[in-house]
Amino acid sequence: QVQLVESGGDLVQPGGSLRLSCAASGIIFTIYAMEWYRQGPGKQRELVAAITVGGSTNYADSVKGRFTISRDNAKNTVYLQMNSLKPDDTAVYYCHAVKVKGDYWGQGTQVTVSS
Repeated sequence: QVQLVESGGDLVQPGGSLRLSCAASGIIFTIYAMEWYRQGPGKQRELVAAITVGGSTNYADSVKGRFTISRDNAKNTVYLQMNSLKPDDTAVYYCHAVKVKGDYWGQGTQVTVSS
């Protein structure tokens, strides 16, 4: 059974930091590209960051320079380090494992940025 379990979401003040984690099980983690999506209130789900099998990364323009995606293949885990958080970053953050045939989603973790 495939599971992607996100954690690390919280309420944080503007300018603060959080690190999200997504632990994968039931898949061969090393052959999946890993992505973080988010969906804010009243907004469509959007791609925030992605990391390939080889470790190349891409970011949405809105988070470049503030967020960092990384993966630990030994722990089957992908991370999203979020710094300088803004109220607009408030959303449910989802982990997504993807390869040519097949993809999986986590259940999401809530990030709220508010004073």
